[in-house]
Amino acid sequence: MKVIVPLAGKGTRLVRVAGRPVMDYVMDAVKGLDVEELIVITGHLKDVVERYIVERYGVKATFVEQKTLDGTAGAINLARPYVDSPVLIIFVDTVFEADLSLINRVDADGIIWVKEVEDYQRFGVIVTDAGGYMTRIVEKPTTPISRLANIGLQYVRDWKSLFDGIAHVLKQPAGKGGEYYLTDAFQYMVDRGRRLLTAPVAGWYDCGKVDTLLETNQHLLEHGRARLPSGPCPRCTIVPPVYIEDGVTIHDATVGPNVSIEAGSFVAESTVANSILGRNVRVVQGTVKDSLVGDDQKIEGKIVRQSVMDAGEVAPAK
Repeated sequence: MKVIVPLAGKGTRLVRVAGRPVMDYVMDAVKGLDVEELIVITGHLKDVVERYIVERYGVKATFVEQKTLDGTAGAINLARPYVDSPVLIIFVDTVFEADLSLINRVDADGIIWVKEVEDYQRFGVIVTDAGGYMTRIVEKPTTPISRLANIGLQYVRDWKSLFDGIAHVLKQPAGKGGEYYLTDAFQYMVDRGRRLLTAPVAGWYDCGKVDTLLETNQHLLEHGRARLPSGPCPRCTIVPPVYIEDGVTIHDATVGPNVSIEAGSFVAESTVANSILGRNVRVVQGTVKDSLVGDDQKIEGKIVRQSVMDAGEVAPAK
């Protein structure tokens, strides 16, 4: 089995949640499966992603850069020359809890993992028949025709039909923003008699937006990923849950709840809550709340709320 991991355009490709890159959680999920090759669709940070995966994981990996961001169908199509067997597709903007061994037990042309949601307008939702097989998939419906959200985790046994569907989609007019959608290829398969089973996930934690990324960070900290400071923390107030790596310096500060701070960071005379701080971040006489702060950033005498701070700039969280 090949595993396709589209990362192009994903700010989450190496973002850390509760002290680990989202990619690590994905690789944990495929342990125990017979993975022949990892096919990684990257964006402009191809070298960074390639180096991390090659050094970290003991699996054959092929890297393909998606130079034109033409949607999910365009991304998966780049893997076509390397696929000659069933594929597992994992979009790395979620952390999920799913029984992937279902792949070996189900007689179907494919499996689409789903989660029942209330805010169905945000997602592609799947309409099923009485047996749980997909009949329709609709992007961001205005009426609740279904609450089964497509979470971006799919197994396709009939890989030839999948790529026939993608080829068909790429011949049609592009959607909004010049994008082509993989979900349209699944509809192509179903319309031609392929059987795609929907399967529920035990847990699904969205990392695609800053607010949901912070919610996922909180969930993981509350369920086993928390880590208190190992070194001295003079005149500090630590409000659990937090994840503080070795090599973080904190003094005269209040940190937590729901905070992850990576190695090399320095927090003094400040307050940090419900935020993720990358490596070598410096916060002095500042406040950081509900925010994502990238590596090597400095916050001195500032208040950062509901923001993304990277490359020395602060932008509203999206």
